[in-house]
Amino acid sequence: MVARRILCLNSGSSTLKFALFQTSSAGAKPPVALREGAIEGVGSGAATLLLRDGGQSLRVAAPGGRGDYGDALAIVAARLERDTLGRPDAAGHRVVHGGTRAAPARIDAELLDELRARIPLAPLHLPQEIHVIETLATTWPGLAQVACFDTAFHRAMPERSQRLPLPRRLHDQGIRRYGYHGLSYEYVRDALGDDVAGRVVIAHLGSGSSLAALRDGAPVDTTMGFTPTGGVMMGTRSGDLDPGVLLHLQQAQGWDGARLARLVNDEAGLLGVSGETSDMRRLLALRAHDPRADEAIAMYCASVRRAIGALATELGGLDRLVFTAGIGERAAPVRREICDGLEHLGITAQAAARAADAPQPGDRVRVIATNENLVVARQTRDLLDAQAAW
Repeated sequence: MVARRILCLNSGSSTLKFALFQTSSAGAKPPVALREGAIEGVGSGAATLLLRDGGQSLRVAAPGGRGDYGDALAIVAARLERDTLGRPDAAGHRVVHGGTRAAPARIDAELLDELRARIPLAPLHLPQEIHVIETLATTWPGLAQVACFDTAFHRAMPERSQRLPLPRRLHDQGIRRYGYHGLSYEYVRDALGDDVAGRVVIAHLGSGSSLAALRDGAPVDTTMGFTPTGGVMMGTRSGDLDPGVLLHLQQAQGWDGARLARLVNDEAGLLGVSGETSDMRRLLALRAHDPRADEAIAMYCASVRRAIGALATELGGLDRLVFTAGIGERAAPVRREICDGLEHLGITAQAAARAADAPQPGDRVRVIATNENLVVARQTRDLLDAQAAW
């Protein structure tokens, strides 16, 4: 049994999250995290390195943090060297869009060209992810790199859930519902164990938010569609929007594609309605005396509540509702407000509020902290083992 180390990388809009795992062959012990952390504020001129060790966190200045994701990766590599961990045996990347691929893939020039072609579908994520992949190839030449796709989980949905109500020729050209946050959904599904049986809705609520419906662990439907912009209201993204709004702005105000993209991706959602911030913690603090913050939260909760109702209808009922990701895990007032009105599904606001700390027997609401890095480590190990490609 050979022990190997896998560096997992997750590029966000201004954050590079990383985790170094030690793992052995598939079927043996699960991967064990040796180091976890993030470079926050990438490109801001005030980047910091956050390290996690068990329940403790250490925040230190990140030298060189004024640059891009290549600089952020250099900080990670230097820290691993400092901790005498050195070069890993492989790297796994969370990649937001895998097209119709249903499994992780070894990264090569052909796959990189494929990812570049998809940048218009995920402009907030793919450019950074590609940059980190290319920089890592220069930092550690010859290192095996694997792409683990957020869209792959949803390829097991029924065909009707993957189609848009558009001419079939457009579907054949790739204009379809892809779904996202699949690595998170895979982790939560596995973490549920026997509780995954029956009709389950998972709510991944963070700056990007989506929900997925599972029947006996198999994906049935999800809220995000062709791009990560669709679905429920989010931090800066509009979620589903009457396409007539965009046509009106194009025709009446002369907005082009770039301006419309900025509106629905960067200026909408919680930020757009509140006029203040996309940070749910900040909005909750402002709510008591700022009616715009109050309205933004209320709209967000209503959007998620409607999605839960729609997915429960698709499933024919609801046995369990699971919250995960930053808002879902840590914002009890938001969970409570989302669930207020779902009593007809056996979901109560009280159960939602206590789900993280004091669940009671019979409660249908769960809170599970997601761990996408662990899924990336496992998928990377299994693929390289199967290909004997270490």
